[in-house]
Amino acid sequence: MKTTIYDVIRDHIANGKTGTIATIVSKDGSSPRNTGAKMFVGEDETVYETIGGGGLEYKVQKHAIKSIGNDEPQLMEIRLDSEEVGSDGDICGGVVEVFLEPVLEKHAEVYQRIDHLEKNGEKGIFITSFNGKYQKTLLEEDMTITGDSIRLDDDSFFQSNINQLQPRLMDETLIETIHPSPILYVFGAGHVAQYIVPLAETVGFQVTVIDDREEFANKKRFPDAHKVIVEDFKEVFSQLNFTGEEYVVIVTRGHQFDKDVLEESLKKETKYLGMIGSRTKVKMILEYLKKTGYNPEKVEAVHSPIGLSISAETPQEIAVSIVAEMIQVRRE
Repeated sequence: MKTTIYDVIRDHIANGKTGTIATIVSKDGSSPRNTGAKMFVGEDETVYETIGGGGLEYKVQKHAIKSIGNDEPQLMEIRLDSEEVGSDGDICGGVVEVFLEPVLEKHAEVYQRIDHLEKNGEKGIFITSFNGKYQKTLLEEDMTITGDSIRLDDDSFFQSNINQLQPRLMDETLIETIHPSPILYVFGAGHVAQYIVPLAETVGFQVTVIDDREEFANKKRFPDAHKVIVEDFKEVFSQLNFTGEEYVVIVTRGHQFDKDVLEESLKKETKYLGMIGSRTKVKMILEYLKKTGYNPEKVEAVHSPIGLSISAETPQEIAVSIVAEMIQVRRE
């Protein structure tokens, strides 16, 4: 499983070190990353994740290191105008507001719990107040509170904020939401899957690998996978959860298995459904499914042949094209 920013923060706190979290909270015009992008800068000048690189990131890193020892959050406004673009090499122009917050041991439990929610696909809201007193509070879907106490009469606050994708800064209070990493089901544990899984995990997918062969579907072969399931391709669907936001990649070892998985997947709502194969094989399977009563629109929406068209040939290149296509769907 991919190391998260909160894993790095936990290790720093455990070793008696501190650091600063930088979060883009607003932008006007163009900037390298969207609001919500985070970066951690440790007191030892360790940097994890990115808020866009270039002059913007350099300025934030320097300011974050200088501010270590200051136990109060602060807002930093960075103007990326045309003159700065030319001098620093940035290709973007605009105004970016970055929230810098010190990592303190008293908030360790909040950071650990946020990490738990993100890794286990659970939702939450975390609130950072800095109106004279630096406080952090995590509110979970069942109204469990971790960190500093907060007064809530009902769950309307949670319900009205949980679907906001971007951080909101209001009256010296930053409100951020935790949304589960998109789930990716990879059917097939062959060579292509071996390259898809670590790449997909790296870019933020929570991957489950499924195959009916234990010698292929195991954690030794797929150490980066969130979960590995050994089960019949059709029977396994009773164990999988589908909410309409899942990604499905079909890369099994044979046409019949591909068809079986595609048939079961078309009965579900998915965000992305892709199947590997030659154009001839794909056309035959898709036409067959239309004739047997599957919704023609859903069949036509299948990404197959799978992946962006980059003339990929090797398993590594095919994996890149598939993950790139999923990123494209996610960003759209």
